[in-house]
Amino acid sequence: MVNHGQTQTTHFKRNVPQIFSPLFQSRAFRALWIGNTLSVFGSSITGIIIPILVYSLTQSTMAMGFIMTAYMLPNVIILPFAGVIVDKINRAKMMRVADIVRCMMAFIIMALGLNGSLNIHLFSVIAIVLGIMDGLFQPAFSAIRATVFTPDIRTSANALNQLSVQGMRLLGPALGGVIVSVWSAPIGFGIDGLTFLISFVCLLFLTKEGEIRKAVSEAKQTSFIRDCFGGIQVIKQNTWLWVTILAFCFINICTTGVTVIIIPWLMNVHHHFPSYVYGLVMSGDAVGAALAAFIFGMRKTWRHRGPIAYLGIAAGGLAFITMPFIQNIVILTLLMTLAGLGSMTFGLIWETSLQDLVAPEAFGRVASIDMLGSFALIPVGFMLTGWFANAIGGVAAMVILSSFTLLLIAISLCIPAIRNFD
Repeated sequence: MVNHGQTQTTHFKRNVPQIFSPLFQSRAFRALWIGNTLSVFGSSITGIIIPILVYSLTQSTMAMGFIMTAYMLPNVIILPFAGVIVDKINRAKMMRVADIVRCMMAFIIMALGLNGSLNIHLFSVIAIVLGIMDGLFQPAFSAIRATVFTPDIRTSANALNQLSVQGMRLLGPALGGVIVSVWSAPIGFGIDGLTFLISFVCLLFLTKEGEIRKAVSEAKQTSFIRDCFGGIQVIKQNTWLWVTILAFCFINICTTGVTVIIIPWLMNVHHHFPSYVYGLVMSGDAVGAALAAFIFGMRKTWRHRGPIAYLGIAAGGLAFITMPFIQNIVILTLLMTLAGLGSMTFGLIWETSLQDLVAPEAFGRVASIDMLGSFALIPVGFMLTGWFANAIGGVAAMVILSSFTLLLIAISLCIPAIRNFD
């Protein structure tokens, strides 16, 4: 006897675009995806509200820098230790703890803000707590993705995850602006707290995915400090991993310095555009990233991943070299779209390659080393970029830093393990 309901369901799944197939194939993916999407949405709202709230309290750029340092410093310091913790305890439980603490911090900011009791010192303490929680959450999230994003859905799952993230990063700031205009800035933190709470509930559905294989993890007893850098041993065994992490320690300095420091100057000072143009041009980055995620997710597997990944970053470098000499807003936005597309293409290939190459029981330590390499030098890069641009001029600095990015990519592609990574 034919089960028509089951037949229709199967037919429906087959007709679903490849990028959306993980939603129907994996209950664990659905739970993780819903929780993360909403959490990113909440964080995107507060991302635009935090500067408004800080400046309303102090009218000081130094205070804003202090808040960001209070968040980033513990985040970076805890990363090597977080990797060990992630590889020793249930990752889903760690994420739930981080979510509930971040939820409490968001609600505390809302309550203090609405009550008129919030000050920069309390804000700094909360920023430190949030930095620590994010430093624990992110390696755990990376590690659990390697388990939940199984090989049969991996490419589509990573693409859909990033497509959702980029979508929320487009919608969140817009809603944040509405909240500040219509209600009050602290309300945004209440919404953020609610999204953390929903994420916590979603993570309750991950009953087995966060578990560590104890037979492997406890096979060798080593010191905690040695374990902290155990990810380095794993990375050293694969040329694709260690070359890419090393190269991007320096590539990230150039690209983030250009994006965060020089491009705002280029739009507002050099080109003398109205303030809204900067937001319009930067929205191209998110559009390009979303487009890359959609294209990447439409295929189950990709070949020639090494050159595609590095050439994606090269496309962004070429876009940055061109931007100082273009005054057409549409072309500038398209160039930023190209940069976003290239950057996201690299990010997706890098994420899937980590999940393919690194054993689940070591993934937390490898992810923490990867994040440490990506984040640790960025504050130094901001300082150097600002000094460099001030010394030789913003246009020259943008061209030189982008050219250095292209040089590093060319050198990396000369290595067979990078050029031939498939």
